[in-house]
Amino acid sequence: MSDPAEGDGSAGTGGAAEADDADDATPAPDGGERPQPHTIRLELVDEPGQLLKALQPIADNGGNLLSIFHERGNITPRGRIPVEVDLECPPDRFEGIVDALREEGMNVIQADAERYGEELTLLLIGHLVDTDLSDTLHRIEESTTASLADFSLSAAEGTDEVSSARLRLATRSNGTDSAVETVRDIAAEKDLTVIEPLTEGSA
Repeated sequence: MSDPAEGDGSAGTGGAAEADDADDATPAPDGGERPQPHTIRLELVDEPGQLLKALQPIADNGGNLLSIFHERGNITPRGRIPVEVDLECPPDRFEGIVDALREEGMNVIQADAERYGEELTLLLIGHLVDTDLSDTLHRIEESTTASLADFSLSAAEGTDEVSSARLRLATRSNGTDSAVETVRDIAAEKDLTVIEPLTEGSA
């Protein structure tokens, strides 16, 4: 991924000093609330233009970029690159920024600490490869507020036969039931079996 806005590691925009100044600032002249800092963690495809595509919704929805940390050496389970973005915005704009990122197809791993406080582990069994495993994973993330935290595939008899996939999903607080229901619907459509939830130590 090579973008003009990207640095080799962390790329500050001078916002850190601005954020310090903002702590002493008076309320905004228009009567709105003072901007507050937030951290969003994204998972991006390693392709040109992806970082700029991710930053655009932040600017369009009233966010001010403070810094970017692009973790090139830390690849996620799906072979993507995690990027941590620090920004500031009025409190009522943050949800809109996160929603806009999702609408652009960005995988939001974390949006402030409290957003994804629960984890859920599921097992999918069936002809996972023949039914397009990549599509299955994409639809799970696209149709829920969950993010794929970890994934492993077991195909002891070859990918043409029945295989199993273990999925660990990070969900919003109280979002587990909704995520499970979505996975069930997608699995039923593709004639896959869902075993859930798995507890620690389950195979």
